[in-house]
Amino acid sequence: MKQPNVNADKYIAVTADNENQILEAAAEIMATKYASGESYCSASASKDFLRFKLGQYDREVFSVMLLNSQHQLIEYTELFFGTINSASVYPREVVKAVLSHNAAAVIFAHNHPSGKPEPSQADILITKRLSDALSLIDVSVLDHIVVGETTISMAERGLL
Repeated sequence: MKQPNVNADKYIAVTADNENQILEAAAEIMATKYASGESYCSASASKDFLRFKLGQYDREVFSVMLLNSQHQLIEYTELFFGTINSASVYPREVVKAVLSHNAAAVIFAHNHPSGKPEPSQADILITKRLSDALSLIDVSVLDHIVVGETTISMAERGLL
């Protein structure tokens, strides 16, 4: 039987059963913090939030953070679920989600279950297609973050 991990500083036993619950609770705390007035203006804040939301999946999940004009979180939504190494992303569905929440800006994210967060050529191409589609309705794409063992911001890499 696997022994639980113990955080010596806090004395909280983390088991396989409650690890996902703890990560989800951390993501909700961050979402509440940013929904109550703080903006997602830095990649580090977005990376932290998205690592908690997407880090536990064993298949690829594509999500979008819908933001208002002050870059405060309106809603985080997971739009597409794929396999262990890919997820189909449909620009039409992304545009529908953006319009239904009246978002002014977005941050895209997806995970790489392999743990290697390096953006693929397909990741770069879909980001360009989505950016082009959203530019037609004056919605800014602030970033596309890839979550693996670490997180990579495509904006920081100059890929947007």
